[in-house]
Amino acid sequence: MTLLPSVIPYPEIDPVLLHLGPLSIRWYALAYIAGLVAGWQIVRRLCEQPPKVLTPAKIDDFLLWAALGVILGGRLGYVLFYKPGFYLANPASILTLWEGGMSFHGGFLGVIVATIWFSLRNKVDPFQLGDLLAIVSPIGLFFGRLANFINGELWGRTTDVAWAMVFPRGGPLPRHPSQLYQAFFEGVVLFAVMLLVWRLSDGRRRPGLLTGTFACGYALARIVGELFREPDAHLGYLWGPVTMGMVLSLPVLLVGAGLIVRAYRRPPVA
Repeated sequence: MTLLPSVIPYPEIDPVLLHLGPLSIRWYALAYIAGLVAGWQIVRRLCEQPPKVLTPAKIDDFLLWAALGVILGGRLGYVLFYKPGFYLANPASILTLWEGGMSFHGGFLGVIVATIWFSLRNKVDPFQLGDLLAIVSPIGLFFGRLANFINGELWGRTTDVAWAMVFPRGGPLPRHPSQLYQAFFEGVVLFAVMLLVWRLSDGRRRPGLLTGTFACGYALARIVGELFREPDAHLGYLWGPVTMGMVLSLPVLLVGAGLIVRAYRRPPVA
């Protein structure tokens, strides 16, 4: 492969938006806040449409549960799936969230736990609540991938495409801006798919269908994205071209397909 002598300059953006004395406000944290707030506002509107699962006030209560599920699950997932040896030797580093290091798959599991727990406490179908969350989850993925790009992390593989970039911490070779690919497919495209299923099908009357659609859509987008993304240096390729992101996405794909089948085998709700 012949690499291009000229590439698109990487727009080096300071990961810290604002310094307030000892406190630093980082784009990474703002991405999570933006995803949660935008998703919360949309779910408040969706829950008022049939079938009415929860009141907007109950959705407000669930926001904290969702935030804890995303943050705790995402961080613990990264610790356990990607760098268990490092964090076992440096347990204090688990708390340094501002340095990056979140796992979608861990956050996904965290939100599932929060959804089931909250649903049981409020006597609602967890699949119906999960379907509302599934619609807006791509918004958080979109902002999260943009934050990865701003942080100059999780860059792509070396390439000679015209839009390649040299990332400051990625060595001297031009690479795919894979964070932007993932922001588009996991965020923009998947959000459009979720809205279409909600509006143009009977998905809202089949609990679990939207959750399954999201799980399948994310898993497929992630597996494709991994073809352009450089594997984590401490993991590399697991077998041939297979990466950890692909391996973790396979059970998500299977569970999603199972939820879709389950939704269509049951009669739709009124």
